[in-house]
Amino acid sequence: MHLTLRAATIAAAGLGLMSQALAQSSTVNIYSYREPGLIAPLLDRFEAETGITPVVLFAADGLIERVAAEAENSPADLILTVDIGNLALAKAQGVSQSIDPAILTPVPAQYRDVDGQWTALSLRSRVFYASIDRVTQTALSYDDIASPEWKGRLCTRSGQHVYNIGLIASRIADIGLDATRTWLAAVRDNLSRNPTGNDRAQIQAIYAGECDLAIGNTYYMGLMLTNETEPEQKDWAATARIIYPDAQHGGTHVNVSGVILAKNAPNKDNAERLIEFLLSSEAQSIYAETNYEFPVRPDVPPSDLVASWGALNPDPTPLTEIADLRDEASALVDELRYDEGPQN
Repeated sequence: MHLTLRAATIAAAGLGLMSQALAQSSTVNIYSYREPGLIAPLLDRFEAETGITPVVLFAADGLIERVAAEAENSPADLILTVDIGNLALAKAQGVSQSIDPAILTPVPAQYRDVDGQWTALSLRSRVFYASIDRVTQTALSYDDIASPEWKGRLCTRSGQHVYNIGLIASRIADIGLDATRTWLAAVRDNLSRNPTGNDRAQIQAIYAGECDLAIGNTYYMGLMLTNETEPEQKDWAATARIIYPDAQHGGTHVNVSGVILAKNAPNKDNAERLIEFLLSSEAQSIYAETNYEFPVRPDVPPSDLVASWGALNPDPTPLTEIADLRDEASALVDELRYDEGPQN
């Protein structure tokens, strides 16, 4: 049985007792930004195959800083996270250590740290959700959404969300800061409303006729189309389709979920066994079928549903280069007052 604790409920005074409880040789202790439900199928399979019990501490933010503060007393073996920014931050803050290179061989070089301090586990692409009824195009580029044709027809979540910061940073890497400034200002002025909500809310906005084209991650479409507990989301998703931007040219921007081996991992061997499992063909297929993400291993196919949307041609820009440009991307969002919506 997995132990899932929300960081907000753990009193600082209890940290020592918690550390003793977690640091056991038959466990692997995971600090996770990923919601427990998304990783439970993988951890259940790992425990069944190895007898090692994953112990999960979940929090929406602050886990990297927590490991840094705990220092050598940290019970964390692994940090599971999303977004290249968090992976780069963990390395920069000195809370990681190198993973056995032999474990990382299935992962393309652009999706792992050059020093082995982190590796991607799955890919998520930043795509267009297009109205089935109101968008006739079958191919579009990121440049296209800055054209006057899309005036009042776009919607996005906040420009400062990590998913959009990653996209904007990739644009800076590809076309430069000045050209990205011009592009982002035009995208802002093509918005139908101020940026709001999450990626699922953008699909809902298409359903409601509030916009015709939105930016979001592919896997949300899969999760909505198969959502049996909230069937209204299936109705929203049925009104949109996915277009991979720049599919024929520079490639679609991708971000990652990934893992860090904690610097002071008390159960290092167990932690590396879990990383090896998460990169196995078996686990990569679970990622694909359960979460509708793209496997990081090129020899493992996406789910049938994801494959039905077309082939992903990922932007080859190294993730480390994108991570280095995130501060510039964030400053640009503020400079252009993107989250205030159209300005002309």
